[in-house]
Amino acid sequence: MAKTEAKPDVRPGCILTMGEILVEILATEIGQSFRQAGTLIGPFASGAPAIFIDQVAKCGSPCAIIGCVGDDDFGALNVERLREDGVDVSGISVIKAATTGSAFVTYRKDGDRDFIYNITNSASGHLSVSEIREHLLKDCRHFHVMGSSLFSFRIIEAMKSVIETVKANGGTVSFDPNIRKEMLRIPEMREALDFILDYTDVFLPSGHEVMLLASASTEKAAIDELLNRGVREVVVKRGKDGCSYYDGKDERHVQALPVTEVDPTGAGDCFGGTYIACRAQGMTVERALAYAGAAGARAVTYRGPMEGTATLAELDAFIKERAGVSHG
Repeated sequence: MAKTEAKPDVRPGCILTMGEILVEILATEIGQSFRQAGTLIGPFASGAPAIFIDQVAKCGSPCAIIGCVGDDDFGALNVERLREDGVDVSGISVIKAATTGSAFVTYRKDGDRDFIYNITNSASGHLSVSEIREHLLKDCRHFHVMGSSLFSFRIIEAMKSVIETVKANGGTVSFDPNIRKEMLRIPEMREALDFILDYTDVFLPSGHEVMLLASASTEKAAIDELLNRGVREVVVKRGKDGCSYYDGKDERHVQALPVTEVDPTGAGDCFGGTYIACRAQGMTVERALAYAGAAGARAVTYRGPMEGTATLAELDAFIKERAGVSHG
């Protein structure tokens, strides 16, 4: 007898996220240093929650974002891009006295990236409980949290408020820790991460983040600890090594599609946005993982963080195209 798969741990309906909206300016050469003059390209629409929600919209799910931009061209670029792709932007506030956030990105020869951010002191730093739009909470059935957005006590307070409201209304929560090393120095961070994890239904860490919020000393033990804590699905993003799924009963491992990487920024956000949208649309874990993996793989073939977002039809074509390509 075929096993009956559990119902998706993502409620169908409007998907909401909240956090930083910014532009990225990219170095054009590998190993290029910002300590001397060089050629840059951009601006590109960006911000982890913005990339995530743009991908959700591309997948055809109703969605919205709460955030802040400045009254400038960088802000307009982001708002127009999100609106054109189908995101409800009524939750984006324009802060007259602030500038839109930015990130300058350079690519190291070892494959890592270095960032120079202006987020905390940008318009995104004004995000607080007062920016929450009640009509969006009323329609929200799933809320997605990006750890990168937890950069101030005001935003942490706002995140907690939205999470509690969504859960009280019967909605679900997903959490991508997406923690950068400098953020762990923020005093409120550990308490905030623990709070969010207590409400999380779907946890979406990258491989090295699996053990970030667990006391266990091995990945398997950490996953068991997370599931015992109340998380319903753990989906581990492993980059070129694919992804893994755990729910305490089922375990799945999906191989990555072979691609030539151009720019890794935004790939994990595209993966997460696709997985959450597909599950909200009632797709099986297997199908959602296939689409999510394809979205992440396709994203790295485009320069610019949001340039690789894709519709399900585009992902179908990409999967078909890459099916016969060797991993090398």
